[in-house]
Amino acid sequence: MTEPAYRRILLKLSGEALMGTQGFGVDPGVAARIAQEIHEVHQLGVQIAIVVGGGNFIRGVAASAHGIDRVVADHMGMLATIINALALQDALEKLGSFTRVVTAIEMREIAEPFIRRRVIRHLEKGRIVVLAGGTGSPYFSTDTAAALRATEIKAEVILKATKVDGVYDADPQKVPGAKLYERISYLDVLAHRLAIMDTTAISMCMDNNLPIVVFNLHVPGNLKRVVLGEKVGSLVTR
Repeated sequence: MTEPAYRRILLKLSGEALMGTQGFGVDPGVAARIAQEIHEVHQLGVQIAIVVGGGNFIRGVAASAHGIDRVVADHMGMLATIINALALQDALEKLGSFTRVVTAIEMREIAEPFIRRRVIRHLEKGRIVVLAGGTGSPYFSTDTAAALRATEIKAEVILKATKVDGVYDADPQKVPGAKLYERISYLDVLAHRLAIMDTTAISMCMDNNLPIVVFNLHVPGNLKRVVLGEKVGSLVTR
């Protein structure tokens, strides 16, 4: 297939996806590889928004468990997502893609504030939009931010990039023979507590009938295969 199955997507990237094997921060080589895959999909005419996490620098929940106030910790995590967004923007623009970093936390010197209509206009003009700062509020994960932003911009699907091949009934790295689901419902994900996204994000997708494709980002070309409609990863839907 050469025609995209989706015309407007939201790609959810974890912060850990950008750090490679170095254990902390951003690996420029890894960022460049991910940017290349995004760039190739964009050349198909697909409108792309990206929500990026900040776990390669700090996680709000983990930091609060070590004594930092939860609200403060979550704000630190939001700032980490902006660092990652700028790194991804730099990698994409080196390939010739036009991008905008849009943040829920206002910092006009380096990013635009999130305005829904403006983001949609950027997408229509062929710009890749990197959405940072989470929702702008503490206690909400970047998974929830992805579900919220995808709904707001009327994305057709959330592509959840992970380090495993899809949704399993158990952690495949800990349980040999764990079953991979090609297709699973929102309710089953919630009922079996399958930790692909947090419950708030799954519930929001269910309420808005927004499908999620969970796939392995570490397999080269997987992102393009998903967008072209190939059976890659797991589909979460009704």
